[in-house]
Amino acid sequence: MLSAVLLNMKAFARISVCGMISEPLGQPGEGVHNLTQLLVKRIRMQGFIVSDHYHLREEFTKKVTDYLKEGKIIYIEDFMDGIENAPAAFIRILEGKNIGKQVVRL
Repeated sequence: MLSAVLLNMKAFARISVCGMISEPLGQPGEGVHNLTQLLVKRIRMQGFIVSDHYHLREEFTKKVTDYLKEGKIIYIEDFMDGIENAPAAFIRILEGKNIGKQVVRL
């Protein structure tokens, strides 16, 4: 997917990288093509980890809570019913098949 994204990025675009659950550590992912687009378009690609910003947690929580109350944030939940479907729900996350937050309803 990154290969296709790179072809459609504007010059000086930025790509945030997080959430690599679909690529377990120690297992190679699929090869990335079109990496020359990073150079030609001067694209910045940077990873981030939530713990780098832990000092902003209180401020973030307040802002997001306010945005949710005001309807400024819309979210989707993908439900599967029954504890027996928990393994299938987890696999859906790993395969990228869930839409929004995957929830197992008990």
